[in-house]
Amino acid sequence: MDGAVQILPLKGMPRVRPGDRLAAHLLRSAGESGVSLEDSDVVVVTQKVVSKSEGRLVALESIKPRPRAIRLATKLGKDPRTVQMILGESKRIIRQGHGVLIVETHHGFICANAGIDQSNVEEGYLALLPVDPDVSARKLRKYLEKSTGKRLAVVITDTFGRPWRNGHVDVAIGCSGIAPLEDLVGTTDPYGHKLRVTQPALVDELAAASELVMRKHSLTPACVVKGLQYRRGYRGVRSILRDPKLDLFR
Repeated sequence: MDGAVQILPLKGMPRVRPGDRLAAHLLRSAGESGVSLEDSDVVVVTQKVVSKSEGRLVALESIKPRPRAIRLATKLGKDPRTVQMILGESKRIIRQGHGVLIVETHHGFICANAGIDQSNVEEGYLALLPVDPDVSARKLRKYLEKSTGKRLAVVITDTFGRPWRNGHVDVAIGCSGIAPLEDLVGTTDPYGHKLRVTQPALVDELAAASELVMRKHSLTPACVVKGLQYRRGYRGVRSILRDPKLDLFR
């Protein structure tokens, strides 16, 4: 169907552990799910399995909170060990309250608790974001392309809240092989109006749509998107982070 996009979940992924070759798990899961990787397919993967494979897990019992973390934890009603890790993964605190720290991570992301949580990890551990999600996406893409002989793209997703709405949405925190923005500036709409600022965040749209088949409780941390029209690109998600000077919400 012209213009149709398919989102196919990769079932049967094993529980990923530190040191696992995630790309090999993805290929095996694709085969077991009956999904054949073809040119221009986009492989979408959740941050949690990327972090696990890269060893970005920290045992709570190994963390020694410092005085600042203890003070913040008391104020927010949080575990001081978790707060210590949030501070360690952050450039600065943007807001605090309601049991949450909104921070700017070392990547430049503005998010709750530096993206650190305990969901879908073993008891007593915290999962941190990948050190550089764009690099993680690039490594996955190269391995998958070498193994299949196809030109692919990879998007790594995580769940973010939004300051102006309730609810959460998956967004892209890393990508490779796909231009993160679809630039429509200079084109015309069906009424002949020239578009001046329209730049859909294509990788974020992909992330949000993919979450429909990668539910948090489903143990399905990856999917393949077929039929999507996109430009190849290698600048990654970091390239679309807004300059703080242009950010009206910070």
